[in-house]
Amino acid sequence: RNHLHAAGHICVLKDAFMYESPTEIANLASADKFDAALAIHLYKGGRLLQGSRIPFGIIFGGTDVNEDTKCEEKHRVMGAVLGEARFAVAFTVKMKELAAAEWPSRDQTCCVSLFFNTGIKTTPSETFDWYRFLQNADIPTDTGSLHMFLLICGLRRVKDPLYLVDVFSDWHRRDPSVHLGIIGPAVDPLFTSEVKEKVKRAPGVHLLQEVPQDDLHAAMKRCFAVVNSSISEGMSAAILEAMDLDIPVLARNILGNAAIIKHKETGLLFSDPQEFVVLSESLMNDPIMEREIVTRAKDYVKKHHSWESERKAYQNLVLRL
Repeated sequence: RNHLHAAGHICVLKDAFMYESPTEIANLASADKFDAALAIHLYKGGRLLQGSRIPFGIIFGGTDVNEDTKCEEKHRVMGAVLGEARFAVAFTVKMKELAAAEWPSRDQTCCVSLFFNTGIKTTPSETFDWYRFLQNADIPTDTGSLHMFLLICGLRRVKDPLYLVDVFSDWHRRDPSVHLGIIGPAVDPLFTSEVKEKVKRAPGVHLLQEVPQDDLHAAMKRCFAVVNSSISEGMSAAILEAMDLDIPVLARNILGNAAIIKHKETGLLFSDPQEFVVLSESLMNDPIMEREIVTRAKDYVKKHHSWESERKAYQNLVLRL
């Protein structure tokens, strides 16, 4: 929205979960005289634009191409939406290829022709109180040897925040300096209850209070590493933000993560919880490797995930509508 506002457009955000059918969006578009639409997520947002009288574009989310294609009805709807869209944006070449393979008709493949990286801009707060943040989570603040790992995600199954909990807890029993904080919005209330129950019984693992983004960036800067354990990702903003903030990243070895992390060069990729612990310990014991990874990751983000480039790309894109 900021990118489009800066180009002089009026851009209104609407939550796809608030609407049931394309008719509601059609009525909204006609009542408010919208000229065009941009949907994030080919199924969740895109299904509401099927048969739309105003031109629209699609930005893939990640779970649409990686997960929703497994459901026949969703696959059919997404194919129809893609056939009507003026363009579709994929964040990785792999995602673009997957979409083109899923919907191979000529018109639709032409449509999935855009690929550009997410732009990243971090804004850590100057006034963030790290010690209060730790105290609120019952994490000891008097230890100079604290190794805080931060897992940032919306609490829903596809993000799999419980993937590392048992193994991390065992590791914490052996090494009380390590702590894992899980932080993010309760996207799925039922699953959030599950997470709360599990974390209660897991020493060294903490479910943290959500904080504003500036404070989150400041918290990331004080952590030892940022963690991603998702089953599926489009392109993780948290990973890219950590790289920009000079913090090492340990991420589950899945397509979306492997597209932005080169193992042992710009971060560490793990394939199971045990490997996560082995890699984390190697990082803790090798400050030179840590420094090299952080430096290369920062260079990678500067070169490939420029916020200004993303702004220009979206501003040019809406002209196609």
